[in-house]
Amino acid sequence: MTQHSELTPLSSSARQRSGHRSVFRLDVWYDVSMQQRYADRPDIALTTLPVASAPEDHADTLRQVHAYQVSSAKDETPARWFADAKLLAHTPNLLCVSTSGSGYDTVDVEACTRAGVLVMNQAGANAQSVAEHTLGLMLGVNKRLAESDHRLRRGGEFSREDLMGRELYGKTLGLVGIGHIGRRVAELARAFGLDVIAHDPLLDAETIRQRGARPVTLPVLLAESDIVSLHCPRQADTLDLFDARAFAAMKPGALFVTTARGGIHSEAALTAALESGHLAGAGIDVWDVEPPPRDHPLLQLPNVMATYHTAGVTREARRNIATWAAEQLIATLDGQVPPRLLNPEAWPRYTERYRRILG
Repeated sequence: MTQHSELTPLSSSARQRSGHRSVFRLDVWYDVSMQQRYADRPDIALTTLPVASAPEDHADTLRQVHAYQVSSAKDETPARWFADAKLLAHTPNLLCVSTSGSGYDTVDVEACTRAGVLVMNQAGANAQSVAEHTLGLMLGVNKRLAESDHRLRRGGEFSREDLMGRELYGKTLGLVGIGHIGRRVAELARAFGLDVIAHDPLLDAETIRQRGARPVTLPVLLAESDIVSLHCPRQADTLDLFDARAFAAMKPGALFVTTARGGIHSEAALTAALESGHLAGAGIDVWDVEPPPRDHPLLQLPNVMATYHTAGVTREARRNIATWAAEQLIATLDGQVPPRLLNPEAWPRYTERYRRILG
C-alpha cells in the first residue's frame, strides 16, 4: 500500500456535507461483494451501464457521475470506455477513477491528472493468486506437465524418458520486479529450495533483501538465472524490455515466465529463442492481444505452457478486488486520501473540484 502522508485529507465532515454521490461501472463481471458494499451506503448510488453501449447513449447519467470503476483489461474494455480525455469530456463532475486490478492500461493517467481526477488501483489484491499461478507455470514447464498431458491425449508411442523434466530445487530464480506479487513469488520459491535474485530499479538493495531476494543488476540476473520471471509494470521504460538481445543474454537452457503484462516481452523474439533451442521453455499468461489467436506461433510450441491472463482470476482475488475497490472509492468520496493513489500530483486540483462539486 502506497503511503501519501504529505497529502491532507478533506475535512472529516465532508461525508455529511457532500450528500448524494454517484459511481458508475460497466456490466462486466464483478464479485457481488462490490454491490454489497455500496448497498451499505445508500447515499452513494452505483449505476451499471452496458459495455456494448457508447458514452453518447448515457449523456445525462455521465454528466452527474462522480466516480468511475473501470476494468483493467484493455482487450475486454472498448476503447470508447477508456478513462481518457474523450470520456472526461462526457463526465464534467468526475472526481476519481478506480481500476479493477493493479494495472491501469484502460486509463490515461496524464489526462486525468490534468483534469484534477484521481486515479487509483487495487495493487496487491490479487498478489497471492498471481504468485501461485507463477509457481504453477514454473512447475508446469520445468516438469513438462502440459506436454505430457497433450501427448497422452493424442496417443502414440513414447517413453517416460521422452518427457523427462527437471527439479526446481537448487535452481536460481530471477525476478524482474519484486513488488506485491514478486515478494510473494520469492516466498513460495524459497519453499521449493530456489535461490532467489531480483532486479527492481524502483527499490533500494536493502528493501529487495527484506523481500527475500539478493539484489542484482539486470545483466547479472539474465546471466545467472535458470528461470526468469517478470513482475514489473507495463510502462514506457519496460515496453520490449525483453527483446532479442535480452533473451540472447539469458542462460542457455533457461526458462522464461511472465504473469506481468503483454508488450514487456517481444513475442517474436521469444519464439525465436525457443525455436533455436537457446531457451528450454516458457510459461506465458499475458499477450499482446488477449486472447491470442489459435495460430499464434508460441501456441504451436510444445515447450510453451500458455494461459489467458488468468493468473489473478480466482474467487479469492476477485472478491478482494471488488471489496478493496468499493471501500477505496467510498473512502475517497468521503474525503479521505486513497491508499493506492497513482497520481498524487492531482490532489491540489482535485480538492478544489471536490469542494466545488460536492460542497
